[in-house]
Amino acid sequence: MNETSMIEERLVLKSDDEAVRFLSDNESVLKCAERLFDVKCFSRDMSVRTRGEAQSVENAYRFLKHGLSAVRQGRDIVSFLASESEEVMPVAGESTFSEFRTYKGKTIRATTDGQQSYLETVSTHDITVCIGPAGTGKTFLAVMCAVKLFKAGHVSRIILTRPVVEAGEHLGFLPGDITAKIDPYLRPLYDAMYELLGFEEVAKLIGKGIIEIAPLAFMRGRTLNDACIILDEAQNTTPAQMKMFLTRLGEDSQCVVTGDVTQVDLPHKEISGLVQVQKILKGVQGIGFVALTEKDVVRHRLVKDIIHAYEKKADRKK
Repeated sequence: MNETSMIEERLVLKSDDEAVRFLSDNESVLKCAERLFDVKCFSRDMSVRTRGEAQSVENAYRFLKHGLSAVRQGRDIVSFLASESEEVMPVAGESTFSEFRTYKGKTIRATTDGQQSYLETVSTHDITVCIGPAGTGKTFLAVMCAVKLFKAGHVSRIILTRPVVEAGEHLGFLPGDITAKIDPYLRPLYDAMYELLGFEEVAKLIGKGIIEIAPLAFMRGRTLNDACIILDEAQNTTPAQMKMFLTRLGEDSQCVVTGDVTQVDLPHKEISGLVQVQKILKGVQGIGFVALTEKDVVRHRLVKDIIHAYEKKADRKK
């Protein structure tokens, strides 16, 4: 390994009992990580440290976090390694989210190179920011990843959120109470969940608090542990809202941020938090950025032509 390109990640253990359970069987989980990802792992001072090349360390750190999450849910680390080897031990660089089978038996997978890169980034980063035009599957694939993480036992809940920003129609003019007024803004998130899990399963999980779909304002002041959190339509966040959201990330959690910087609905030409975050957090370890383009559009064929036409007009103005 080139010493100048090596990094180190640290996974903190909560107690002596947790350390004993996680590192049982002669630290088999650390040896497994070393073998799979070509890194060096060692335990010290109530923590596990992983050292190696950047991408290898990210993959190994993700793997070890999955194992620790399983232990915290009461599982034995040996049975975890044996029973979930295919699910949580991908070859370095291979996406854990390669495909998903819906409740109807339909297989969902990436259909473009950009979408594949998106899934690989989610599988190797704690925070993924995906920017792209309408129809590229940004939201749907993020929700698919969240459901797969939940079903594999890597997180205990899914939190989906959007900023409520009016785009030509005022909330006060819509019928019903505040819940009824907000619901249309969150409908695309419900739709994705229904397609993957079915109406009855989603309703049951929402009733248990396992799935939460709420406006971004409801995230303030919270610490979101052991969860997959998705921020959709992030182009309509202010810089302050984006900072607020990203700092909600708690222990054993993963976050996906999606948006389209060409469709900002913020008033008075206020700068978008999604635009700003690319400049502020680019290069931060553990945060991955993905840019989808018109080539990744999977809706009606005309959607690509519409996006291309608008981009040409914007280029002429520049």
